[in-house]
Amino acid sequence: MEFGLWERYYKEILDDFGFSRDDDENSAKILDEILSEMGCLTLDDLSQIVGFSDKYIIFGAGPSLKEHIVQLKENYDLKDYVLVAADGATTALIEERLAPDIVATDLDGNMDDILLADLRGANIAVHAHGDNIDQVIRYTSFFTNVIGTTQSQPVGNVYNFGGFTDGDRAIFLAIALGAREIILAGMDFGEIVTRYSRPNLSADLAEADEFKKKKLQYAERLTNWIIENENADIINLCE
Repeated sequence: MEFGLWERYYKEILDDFGFSRDDDENSAKILDEILSEMGCLTLDDLSQIVGFSDKYIIFGAGPSLKEHIVQLKENYDLKDYVLVAADGATTALIEERLAPDIVATDLDGNMDDILLADLRGANIAVHAHGDNIDQVIRYTSFFTNVIGTTQSQPVGNVYNFGGFTDGDRAIFLAIALGAREIILAGMDFGEIVTRYSRPNLSADLAEADEFKKKKLQYAERLTNWIIENENADIINLCE
């Protein structure tokens, strides 16, 4: 999605949630400074790394995730796919002895598992926004292969491919990498959250709060935009 088109959605999101564009842009600048110092991946670099396939599976952290992982392991040769975990979904993949090729994260999932995925060779798409500046500063330098993303104006080493939540942003990233087939797993867009998306939950499942419900509505809306406008075959295992 071109930034000019994304910005229409972005302005709506800022107004709807009361987010600060200045804070988003500041976070992106901080991420850019860290990446400039430590080195990072470009989009072309990442394209070469995952260029073994134009088929992607994107794992969200919805309640259907574990069921879908089992289904995929039984019915697909996962070596033929680029595996992309949306933040906390990384934990479920590790539990099922799968190694993601890419993790798209704003750094609020289980960081021990995301760091473990990095050690096992995952490429980490670190997302900077106004509410995670502390996490960007704390964790980014620990990752080996990093590409930066933002929901505000792209700057330096930090891209904006479109997208709001980790899940739909992962789909936009896959499109930018040339995906022609995308399977969505654990992308329920419902009103239930899991311990994968909320690591501090005391139970495996809980009803989402109003903030999370609204975020999932935007995620579904943006995913539908991709389905309707991008040149990729997209299958949601939830349907």
